[in-house]
Amino acid sequence: CLTWAWQDTGEALFSVRVRETVSWVLREMMAARDDSGPPAGAFAATLDADSEGEEGKFYVWRENEIDKILGSDAPLFKETYDVTPGGNWEGKTILNRSQSGALKDPGTERRLAEARDKLFAARAKRIRPGWDDKVLADWNGLMIAALAEAANTFREPAWLQAAENAFAFVRDSLTKQGRLFHSWRRGHLKHPATLDDYANMAEAALALYEASGKDDYLGTAVEWIAILDRHYWDSDQGGYYFTADDTPDLLVRSKNVQDNATPNGNATMIAVLTRLYLLTGKDQFRDRAEDVVRSFSGEVQRNAFPLATFLTSCELMLEPLQIVVIGERGESATDALLGAVYTRCLPNRALLVARDGEALPVNHPAKGRGRLDGKATVYVCRGMSCSLPITDVDALDELLSDVSAPLTIGGAP
Repeated sequence: CLTWAWQDTGEALFSVRVRETVSWVLREMMAARDDSGPPAGAFAATLDADSEGEEGKFYVWRENEIDKILGSDAPLFKETYDVTPGGNWEGKTILNRSQSGALKDPGTERRLAEARDKLFAARAKRIRPGWDDKVLADWNGLMIAALAEAANTFREPAWLQAAENAFAFVRDSLTKQGRLFHSWRRGHLKHPATLDDYANMAEAALALYEASGKDDYLGTAVEWIAILDRHYWDSDQGGYYFTADDTPDLLVRSKNVQDNATPNGNATMIAVLTRLYLLTGKDQFRDRAEDVVRSFSGEVQRNAFPLATFLTSCELMLEPLQIVVIGERGESATDALLGAVYTRCLPNRALLVARDGEALPVNHPAKGRGRLDGKATVYVCRGMSCSLPITDVDALDELLSDVSAPLTIGGAP
């Protein structure tokens, strides 16, 4: 969401927060194979809120601590981070900038960063909270997809590599006899995979395919969809069950489309299946996406509030924006055009990079089109209509600016 916010607004605040968040995740949440082993590459589940039996003790501060550590920089820091004598939470302070608004000038931000580094070093001497280092397939899928999008948006290849490492670990270490499992910890697998595990990891696979162009990711997503169709699909009433037909010790098999703390698996599958159709041209994926929509279409009338993922996935299915770049990844002209795409907030984007002469799916609206004057070329398509060939970055940026502009009804956004 922060990446989309930056793409939509260009506000430096969102860029800074993305970088800080990714740095935290890579520093704090990489699971280990064992107590002494190297990082496994996948992301751990959680950090506790409490330490030494006291909630927040590792994270909160008292004003006198800030004064002692920061000295002359303390007044600026306290004003910016809501530090007061009485604190903002149970007599202590949770550092936050919700009152100070936008970023300050670069010099002030550097001073604040140096102050944070001093506090970070001081905090490192505290007893750390508990760490749940198990690897969950569904949560990793969410993180991998978000990291892949951020990596290309902010041109951070190390982030993309981290996302690929996490994907490889889940795919390889959480798989047994060809089937995913839900969790892994120190070499031990637990619980057959749920719908959410497959859906989120399939979405991650497609995000990595778009970001890297590696065909293995697309193939893995297709394999996982085949497993879902074989073991999770409700052949009577449609939709995917949360659990497989061979999961042991179940009294009932649930099936729904409502989001909880995380996106719903059936709702996510509509987007996954739609993207697979757009990338491969195979009608079986579009047909299955439509089957899922039909299975839960009545839910909108009953209660639309928990259906955010369902509704956004339906929008992708109905109004995808297909962008085809004809060129070689790694060439400056191709990468410049891709950079223009990644700087725009286009949630319904389906991006495909094809080498010159590489065949697009037979039903793709840009089928048969190639480079213009031998240059890397972009086609932007809605429905079966495509733009004229574009080779200029500024022209592409102008077109995408129009495409990504907020819709208005009656003059109001």
